[in-house]
Amino acid sequence: MGKVYVFDHPLIQHKVALIRSKDTSVKDFRELVREVAMLMGYEATRDLPLEEKEIETPICSTKVKMLAGEDIAIVPILRAGLGFVDGMLSLVPNAKVGHVGMYRDPVTHEPVEYYCKLPKDIEKRRIFVVDPMLATGGSAVDAINAIKKRDGSHITFMCLIAAPEGIEALQKAHPDVDIYIAAKDDHLNEDAYIVPGLGDAGDRLYGTK
Repeated sequence: MGKVYVFDHPLIQHKVALIRSKDTSVKDFRELVREVAMLMGYEATRDLPLEEKEIETPICSTKVKMLAGEDIAIVPILRAGLGFVDGMLSLVPNAKVGHVGMYRDPVTHEPVEYYCKLPKDIEKRRIFVVDPMLATGGSAVDAINAIKKRDGSHITFMCLIAAPEGIEALQKAHPDVDIYIAAKDDHLNEDAYIVPGLGDAGDRLYGTK
């Protein structure tokens, strides 16, 4: 079973508190999401493989540890997942970026895939699927299904806020996927929104509501 990591770092918790506030502006919301994504990415990439190389410092030759290739793909679930991309790219600027487009049917609350474009060598890459919210888990499950259908593996899921229902659904569907969460919330309401949550992440990122 993949691990579930809920962050308790003070900086992340402080920034998540600001993100939750209805008074936070679109500009600040966007910047805070990027900052939290970078802080989370620092931990989520902890087990990237290293290799020993020899370099020249201004003083002498020495052996150092460097990434054993940068075969990483960041795959946001559109559209809100785009808010995570810049923060992750600040850590791994050579990563490739794919996109999976999902929307939630307003009646059934089920996800519908409308777009999927991944790097051609996705099967060789360590994949970070990113989306601010893990509510019912439907979008995350279906996005990862789409990636696996195209030969992607070694997948990590990252989100800002998660409901217990979404965590359970994602673990049940994809027990091989590690889940990194900035904050675990109480439950889903009758409209399948996370409580206390932060509202609609896409609308708050792009000022569309």
